[in-house]
Amino acid sequence: MSSIDLSACGLSVAEVHHNLPPSGLYEHAIRFEQNSSIADNGALVAYSGVKTGRSPKDKRVVKSPESEKDIWWGGVNIALEHQTFLINRQRALDYLNTRERLYCFDGFAGWDPEYRIKVRVICSRPYHALFMHTMLIRPSKEELENFGEPDFVIYNAGAFPANRLTSGMGSPTSIDLCLEDKELVILGTEYAGEMKKGVFTVANYFAPKRGVLSMHCSATADRKTGASSLLFGLSGTGKTTLSADPKRHLIGDDEHCWSDEGIFNIEGGCYAKAINLTPESEPDIFQALRFGPVLENVVLDEDHDVDYTDTSITENTRGAYPIEFIQNAKVPCVAGHPTDVIFLTCDAFGVLPPVSSLSPAHAMYHFISGYTAKVAGTEMGITEPQTTFSPCFGGPFLVWHPSKYAELLAEKMRKHNARVWLVNTGWGGGGYGVGKRISLKNTRAIIDAIHDGSLASAKTDRDPVFGFDIVTEVPGVPSEILRPRDAWADKAAYDATAKKLAGLFVKNFETYAEGASAEVRAAAPVP
Repeated sequence: MSSIDLSACGLSVAEVHHNLPPSGLYEHAIRFEQNSSIADNGALVAYSGVKTGRSPKDKRVVKSPESEKDIWWGGVNIALEHQTFLINRQRALDYLNTRERLYCFDGFAGWDPEYRIKVRVICSRPYHALFMHTMLIRPSKEELENFGEPDFVIYNAGAFPANRLTSGMGSPTSIDLCLEDKELVILGTEYAGEMKKGVFTVANYFAPKRGVLSMHCSATADRKTGASSLLFGLSGTGKTTLSADPKRHLIGDDEHCWSDEGIFNIEGGCYAKAINLTPESEPDIFQALRFGPVLENVVLDEDHDVDYTDTSITENTRGAYPIEFIQNAKVPCVAGHPTDVIFLTCDAFGVLPPVSSLSPAHAMYHFISGYTAKVAGTEMGITEPQTTFSPCFGGPFLVWHPSKYAELLAEKMRKHNARVWLVNTGWGGGGYGVGKRISLKNTRAIIDAIHDGSLASAKTDRDPVFGFDIVTEVPGVPSEILRPRDAWADKAAYDATAKKLAGLFVKNFETYAEGASAEVRAAAPVP
C-alpha cells in the first residue's frame, strides 16, 4: 500500500491509500462501497446518492480582506465568514477521522507546467478518488515523488451533512471555498462534479491575477500548424459534438486557459453526459467508456450492459474518462494561440443568423451575455422558447466580475488577431414550431469555413437590430438561410421577434452594465 502522512491536515487515520491505480480503486469500490459494480464495457459504475447534480446555491466563498475586492459577490459567490469555514472544515475532518480508510490523490490542474496547480484530494470513497484520478492530470512516478506540498486541498466529506444551525448554512449541503487557505470543504453531497468545478473555480480566480484567461469552453487545434480554436456554448448548443472533429486535434472539451504562450487544458479527463449515448451519436465518447473510467448514476440491465436511455435515477448520467482515451486528442493538451473564437447559441426564436462576425466590443457583449434559448414544455397547447443567459458561458464558476474575463478576452483577441464568431445552431426561417433547425451538416460547413479562413474575407451585411456583421456567403451552405429575415415568410413577425429578443438581451445585461465599459454597453442590440 502506497501511503502518505496526513497528520499535518488534522487526520489520524492509519490506512491512507495514496494515488492508487484504477485497478486498486476498482477493487476497493467493489469491496467497500454499496452498489458499486463493473459494467460490461469495463467502466466502474458508482452512485452519488441523493444529490445527482451540482448544488450551486450551497456554494460559499470565504470573505477575507485579501480577496474581498476581487470577488463578484452575490448569487454566484455567496459570502461566508472564515470562522464558519473553520467549523465546517473541522466537521469534515471529524467525519474523515471516523473512517477505516482514506484515499488521497495528488494531481495537477493545467497542462502548462508554468501555470499548473498542484491539487490534493482527500476523500473516503474510492469512487471519488478514481473520479479525480480521471479528471486531474495524472503525475508521472517522478513527479509524484517530487510533488511536495499541494497548492490546493479538497476535503471531501460529502457523506456527512453540514449543521444547518451553523451561521451561514442554508441546507445540509455546503461547498466551502477559502482562497486564502487554498482549501475546499465538501459536506452533504457525494456528487463528484463538485470537486471538478471546485478546481475550475480556483483556476478562475488565480489565472486572471496572472493575466491568464480561464475559460469554460472546448478547444481544438489544426493538425499541421498547431493553431487553435475555441468553442464556447451552454448545454445543447453543440459544443461537444462540434469539437469532436476528426480533421483536428482535440485539446479538451470543457475547461481551458489562454496565456501568453497559447492555450492549455486545465483537466486530464472529460466528464461527458451519458444520457441517450449511442455509438452512432457520439462514437468517440462511447468507445472511451471502458476499463478505467467512471460511469455515474447509470442503470445496468441484468447482463451488466448500460441502459443509457434509463433516467430513473437522474437525467444527468455522466461518464468520466482520461482525455487520452479520445483517439484524436493531443497530449500534452496544449496548443498555439487561437485564430478563431466561436460562440455557439441554439436560438429557438429563429432570429440570429447561422453565422455572424463580431467586433471586439460585440464579442465582449455577447461573451458577458452568454445567450442560448431552450424549447419549453408545452403548456395548454402553447410552446414558447425560453432564454438562458450565463455570463462568459460559465456563470456558476466565475469568481471575478464577468467584465474581468471579457476584458482579458478582448485583450488577447486584439494581441493575437483572433476572429470572433457567433454561430446559431438553433432555428431559421421562423422560431420553434414554424422554422427548421439548422442542420448539423450546414453548421459543420460553417465551422470548417471558419477554420480554413475562407470566412475572414466573406461578404457581410450589418444587422440593424444586433449591430454585428451577418456573413452572407459560406461555401456549401445555401445562401437563402444565411440572412435570417429573408428566410422568414412573415417579415413583420421576424421584426417583432427580433425586437423581443433584443429587449431580453438588454434586460439581462442590466446586471453587468455597471462593470462594463461604455464601448461594450454601446454594443447592445436596439429593441
